[in-house]
Amino acid sequence: MASVKEYSVEEKLSSLLNLQKIDSKLDEIRILKGELPIEVSDLEDEITGLNARVTRIEEEVNGINEFIEQKKEIIRTSKEMIEKYEKQSDNVKNNREYEAINKEIESQTLEMQLAEKNIKDASEDISDRARALETARKNLSTKDVNLKHKKGELEKIIAETEKEENEFRTLSDGARAKVDARLLVSYERIRKNYVNGLSVVPIVRDACGGCFNAIPPQRQSEVRQRKKIIVCENCGRILVDDELDASVNP
Repeated sequence: MASVKEYSVEEKLSSLLNLQKIDSKLDEIRILKGELPIEVSDLEDEITGLNARVTRIEEEVNGINEFIEQKKEIIRTSKEMIEKYEKQSDNVKNNREYEAINKEIESQTLEMQLAEKNIKDASEDISDRARALETARKNLSTKDVNLKHKKGELEKIIAETEKEENEFRTLSDGARAKVDARLLVSYERIRKNYVNGLSVVPIVRDACGGCFNAIPPQRQSEVRQRKKIIVCENCGRILVDDELDASVNP
């Protein structure tokens, strides 16, 4: 049965430090992109929302115009009926017929007045929606210009860094496979805790390279011996000595 090789603490630290340096290169590329990917995504979402708003307002305006046309038709019909009843009133034979015709004329007049009021209210509603539509279209135009600009910036950065980023991603995957499983879990957990993504840091001028708190001489000596994993008592990052840090280059 083949024996599984046991790696020394120094080898484990070297593998972990190598991974950290590779991931830091990827972090630098992400920093170069800055907030552009998020800004592009947010603008795309805003534009989708504005397009939906423009479409909705246009549909509402079309619906109101149809409503107005219906009311205009009612007015046309009422006018025709009134003309018809007025002609009939010239030939009435008694008061009962005359009153009946007058009631019909009055009813049609009320229908016309109500339709005219509906048209007035609907026209004001269209004016309000027209202003809202103009605002939405202006916002949409502005967002489109911004999106085009942001996308151009992002595409330029991607074009400049894509090859390098892909190379470091491949290196990162390979480096992860060589790191002790338990150390890798700790490494990822620590990375998530800090914006700069530094889990493994060297001692620089007697201080932690992550939080810059002073490291006691005895602790520094233990780090240089590379006999066990030493973490900063202040920030929890894994510490390495400056010689190991200088010797590891991905």
